[in-house]
Amino acid sequence: MQSGWKFTLGLSAVLMMVGGCSEQQETPAQSTGLKPPSETGILKVATRNGSTTYYLDRHENPVGPEYALVSDYAQARGWEVEWTMLDSTADVLAALEAGTTHLAASGLTHLHSRNELFTPGPAHTEITEQLVCHRDDRPLPRKPEDIQGIDIAVTAGSSYVDTLNELAGQHPEIEFREDSERTTEVILAEVADRNVGCTVADSNIVQVMRRHFPHLEVAMNLTEGRNLGWYLPAGSDELAADAREWMNSKEGDEALGRMENRYYAYIGDFDFVDLRALNRRIEDRLPNYIDLFRAAEQKTGIPADLLAALSYQESHWNPKARSPTGVRGIMMLTLNTAKSLGVTNRLDPVASIDGGARYLADRHRRLPETIPEPDRTFLALASYNIGRGHLLDARQLARDLGKNPDSWEDMEKVLPLKADKRYYPSTRYGYARGYEPVHYVQRIRNYRDIIRPAFQ
Repeated sequence: MQSGWKFTLGLSAVLMMVGGCSEQQETPAQSTGLKPPSETGILKVATRNGSTTYYLDRHENPVGPEYALVSDYAQARGWEVEWTMLDSTADVLAALEAGTTHLAASGLTHLHSRNELFTPGPAHTEITEQLVCHRDDRPLPRKPEDIQGIDIAVTAGSSYVDTLNELAGQHPEIEFREDSERTTEVILAEVADRNVGCTVADSNIVQVMRRHFPHLEVAMNLTEGRNLGWYLPAGSDELAADAREWMNSKEGDEALGRMENRYYAYIGDFDFVDLRALNRRIEDRLPNYIDLFRAAEQKTGIPADLLAALSYQESHWNPKARSPTGVRGIMMLTLNTAKSLGVTNRLDPVASIDGGARYLADRHRRLPETIPEPDRTFLALASYNIGRGHLLDARQLARDLGKNPDSWEDMEKVLPLKADKRYYPSTRYGYARGYEPVHYVQRIRNYRDIIRPAFQ
């Protein structure tokens, strides 16, 4: 635990020195010659790689919750963003201390101890800190006094160190070690592999990671709700106030909604058995069809991992699957759809995957090109499930209700109204189980996240 304590003491010493200087003492940014983005048009941002911060997608495009919010903020101000990728939370905090970055957007918890050292920016996500262990290591610790003797490792320089030190003050038997080499995501993977007993992580990180590692289990919440947000170097009051003003504006609220919808809102609670089955089938079934999905991507432009997720939702990659309503095959095509696509044998996975991909591409092509991604893809998936006529009904219903038919976030609320007798009689195609495509798209998005690494 020594590395984390040394870092904290170093920052405290800097704070005392700053406090003891005159009012003319330069801020860290001034001492490094870092000019504000209002002068240069460039916002310098420090972050780290992670599923809840910043990462590259399969096309090597930057994505992630922090990336999305910072990009929207900079665009609103007419600035470009210069990203600095750092290895750890400790390195991000060190960049703030050195004054080499305007902003730290790295999933940082707003803490009183950090507020004394840096200028807090706006908060954007509420989390709890959770103790996470392997589900088979029972009995799991369910209250702080049960933690004695448990092997616990956490990321050095993180808020988890403060949380565990506070608990250890009340329960001296609690011990843990700080890991300066591995991120929270990597340590969670080590817990899943039983190389580490338990760790502490933010609930949003746990939510994402549990889909990939179903043996992870939350033993207990260690904190009440806490805020994640941005930090700026000490003395950056003007830029911090501007960032808070944007985040609290209508524009900022809409950006938060897009971020939440894209990265978190669709994540459902997976049953452990379902997750274990999916991960097992990724190993023993997907290899038989992965080249077919890739070939279908080359032909249609629909991403292979999305087609695989769609297929798993439809049939669990069973080429002989059959539903009570007569849809069949690995892509579960109806007889009429198969005929329209020229598929003569729905049980042939080559023909079924090719046909299903062409059908989804057609659903996508028939939607207006002005619909932004990923909303257009989600609407195409809904059309694959419920039918184009019912989707068009729901889009018109959205307009009638003052909703945006091009927004999946709005359409998630409108589609279920196709089953509401107050609304469906006025639509052209009448009643439909409109709640089904909402859950359908949600599950495919979840499956795709878990399947994606197999295609990388």
